[in-house]
Amino acid sequence: MKRKSTEGRFAERVLHGVDDAGADETIVIWIERKPGALWAVGRAVNAQHRSSDEPRRDDYLFEGYELDDALAAANDALEDDASVSEQDGRPEHLKPFTRDELLKPLERWFFGRR
Repeated sequence: MKRKSTEGRFAERVLHGVDDAGADETIVIWIERKPGALWAVGRAVNAQHRSSDEPRRDDYLFEGYELDDALAAANDALEDDASVSEQDGRPEHLKPFTRDELLKPLERWFFGRR
């Protein structure tokens, strides 16, 4: 069975905006756990139009070992994109990423492995 590329995502937020040409766009920001105990924060625009759901190398905004650093990077990106969407007349009020939100799937991931 092929592993789904979003399997390691612990949390994600989806925003909607408008590109420079006025076309609708969808922005996904996520936090995932990668092999080697790395936290990663990704951001993709219109990923639904890609031929694969596999993230591209340049989708990643952060990779590191500290959860607090990953949360800061993800929330900074979320805040920036939400501000732009609001300026474009598409205000969205999404909850920030939280430590507690990530700890539950981390425990399942860690303790659920055989």
